[in-house]
Amino acid sequence: MDRPPAIALLGLGEAGSEIARDLVAAGADVRGYDPRVAAPPGVLPRADEAAAVADADLVLSVNSAADAPVALHNALPGLSPGTVWADLNTAAPAVKRALAATVAGRGVLVADVALLALVPGRGLRTPMLVSGDGARAYAQVLAGFGVTVDLLEGPPGAAISRKLLRSVFWKGVAAAVVEAVEGAEAAGVADWLRADIAAELDRFAAADVEVFLAGSRQHARRRSAEMAAAAEQLRDLGVPPRVAQAARDQLAALADPSGAADDGTLGTAAEEGDPA
Repeated sequence: MDRPPAIALLGLGEAGSEIARDLVAAGADVRGYDPRVAAPPGVLPRADEAAAVADADLVLSVNSAADAPVALHNALPGLSPGTVWADLNTAAPAVKRALAATVAGRGVLVADVALLALVPGRGLRTPMLVSGDGARAYAQVLAGFGVTVDLLEGPPGAAISRKLLRSVFWKGVAAAVVEAVEGAEAAGVADWLRADIAAELDRFAAADVEVFLAGSRQHARRRSAEMAAAAEQLRDLGVPPRVAQAARDQLAALADPSGAADDGTLGTAAEEGDPA
């Protein structure tokens, strides 16, 4: 390609505008559309999605999971064979597969892009995992601007699936911290718990993953009762025990998959060698 690749941005909010600014700074030919946000300097504004993608080699859909199908539907009249449609939204794998199905037979390549960190402050340096038939072309275009992309063999949906599975852990940890600290604040021991959580996170090691998996099953009965007590305490403190109750329910299911003992009265004796 003798000319710089033409890149269209659909969605110029916090993430899209930062990516757009980085592309402009790197010398890319960028045009964009957002019904609510003005185009950043250097980005050629277009009247709608179809106009934005009409002469684009690469389209970056950076709006939201809910808006992604709408953006593609509105852009269809302007899409040409050979264009790479890259969806950077955190949508369910089924949504990514549906996007690919929408352009099937049109010669449009689809890249499922999972952004693996917050975009603000990173822009194009945000770690990306990409799958789909357009993944390699997506990586090649961005490589021209000094961007490294991790390729994953598989269809659209494969990349975002890995991100979402990781999100179960990270967002779950964050939710547990929020709930625990809210309870600690109500109990007047927030400083102690913050320090304790920080120390535990600091010592976390790779081997602990297997310890968590094995320990949750081995000591499910006692831990279920412990989390039932923790949930009761949070209620007494005026804090909804969403995470604590979910943990109690999961442990009860591990203790008795049939659900026969799922009544919150599981044994409370501490098992030897179980520190948590």
